[in-house]
Amino acid sequence: MWKAKAATFHREDEMTRSIRPLILTGVLIAIFLTSRSQALGDDRDSKQRALFETFLSEFVSIRPGEEGFPDSLKVESLPPDDVQETRTVIIPFTKPFQISKYEVYQDLYEAVMGENPSRWKGPRNSAERMSHGDAMEFCSRLTTILREEELIGETQVVRLPTEMEWLYCARGGTETAYSFGDNPRLESDSGVQASRLDDYAWHTGNAAGNDPAVGVLKPNPFGLYDIHGYLWEYCFDDWSKEFPGGRTAQDDLFRSSNSTEATIRGGSWKDPYPLLKVTSRKPFPKTSGDDAVGFRCVLVGASAK
Repeated sequence: MWKAKAATFHREDEMTRSIRPLILTGVLIAIFLTSRSQALGDDRDSKQRALFETFLSEFVSIRPGEEGFPDSLKVESLPPDDVQETRTVIIPFTKPFQISKYEVYQDLYEAVMGENPSRWKGPRNSAERMSHGDAMEFCSRLTTILREEELIGETQVVRLPTEMEWLYCARGGTETAYSFGDNPRLESDSGVQASRLDDYAWHTGNAAGNDPAVGVLKPNPFGLYDIHGYLWEYCFDDWSKEFPGGRTAQDDLFRSSNSTEATIRGGSWKDPYPLLKVTSRKPFPKTSGDDAVGFRCVLVGASAK
């Protein structure tokens, strides 16, 4: 009996010795894979944080009333009835805010939303083909992320610009049809050509698609790129034919309980030069997307830093 048990123990001991290296190897592999996964996760987190830091570094501070920044916006009122005459409305600007130099680009959009709906792919190309609701959701998610990363204060918010904020920034302190002057063309231009505009904007006269990266052309006087053309840009406001309507302040919004249309401004690469004026605006279905429609962000609220 004792010899039989001893033989059994001996066989089990040999088996243990034979599989011990396999167990050790498995443990080492598991440790390696776990460490590698953590390293990849840390690297991915580090790259995303760097992306968010870059995004925040690309904002321009708008300080109404200070040098170079008007304390009001002159708007030619668009009445709801075409029979009525237009009139000039003065909108006071008193609150500082920040606006992105660039339209939201694709690697940033994908980092926040987990997808890239754009037709014209490129990490620094403007993101397009999202709905107005998607753009609003992007801003909400990004606000949460930036607060969690302690990159912005708890009272700061990333959102779409109001129509008033967008127009103020697009003008860049000017009162001309375009931020660089009234005439987008040279005498030698014909058809859709607009040689002066070419320095600042992508439009039907110089673009075959939404291929370029953001910021390739010249900025407006406030340092904003692609504010004319490239992509139509979503505003926070619902669409209203009457503009500015009852809005009397820079952050006043038009809201309609039954609105199905958002406001887009600025023209795009699909449009001829007259539609790239700073006053250019039109309605766009809230649930739709297009490869000529994107957005840029503003940052509002006091910083805790």
